[in-house]
This record gives sequence, C-alpha cells and structure tokens, in this order.
Amino acid sequence: AYARVGVETGVMAASPHNLITMLFDGALIAVASAHQHMKAGHIQDKGLAISRAIMIINDGLRASLDKKAGGEIAQNLDALYAYLGNRLLEANLRNQLDTLDEVTRLLKELKGAWDAIDARPADEIPPPKTQAYDPLAPRVSNLVKA
Repeated sequence: AYARVGVETGVMAASPHNLITMLFDGALIAVASAHQHMKAGHIQDKGLAISRAIMIINDGLRASLDKKAGGEIAQNLDALYAYLGNRLLEANLRNQLDTLDEVTRLLKELKGAWDAIDARPADEIPPPKTQAYDPLAPRVSNLVKA
C-alpha cells in the first residue's frame, strides 16, 4: 500500500518528461520480472508480467505520442513500440528468453535517448505547457505501480 501511495505521489509531482521515464522504468521492471518467471517456469506470473509490459508500452508510451506534432519521429516510435509489443507476445507464446533480452535492450536504448534529452542545458528546453489537470497522470500511476 505504501509503495502505491509513493508511486501515485511521484506521478502527480512528476514533469511530463519524468512521467515517460517512469513508464520506461515500469516496462523494464515488468520485462525483467517476466524473464525471471520464464526461467523459473512460472507460466502464470510470466504471462502477467508480459501483459503488464505490453500495457505500459501501449497504454503509456504509445498513447503519449503526439503524432501530429512529432511527425516522422513519433511515427517511427509508434512503429517501434508496436514491434516491442509483438515481440513480447512472441516471447510469451514461445518462452523465448532471448526475445525478452532483445526487448530489454531496445527499451534501455530508448530510455537512454530519452534521458539524454533531459540532460540538455535549461536554455535549450522549451518551457512546459501548463495544464490544471493531466488526465494521463492517474493512468500512468496505474501503469507504473509496483
């Protein structure tokens, strides 16, 4: 219960950039959990962890893309997220640890690139759009909770 409160508090206080970071972290944790369960032969837990990773990718990362403003980059990310979801389904059906490793590697590369964006000097980062209520925030907390 305390972990959930901590995640919800973190989500509500997080910048849009940090929300995406939290989604990447949640997806990586879910894939790592699936990897452990697959190795141990825990079929149900493996399936739940993979489902969680797919949900984070589809309902979090893909849903957050602004395809109009993001142009070709957003379209390419959308295709990559779809690929990751398909690979996770394949890993689940065929019990392929190497496929989970591939998904982990790609998520880490994407997260590294995302983290590098935040490392830009403050004068290069556009000011955030202010919004009284972020309808994605409650959904994000559900996606990244432990």
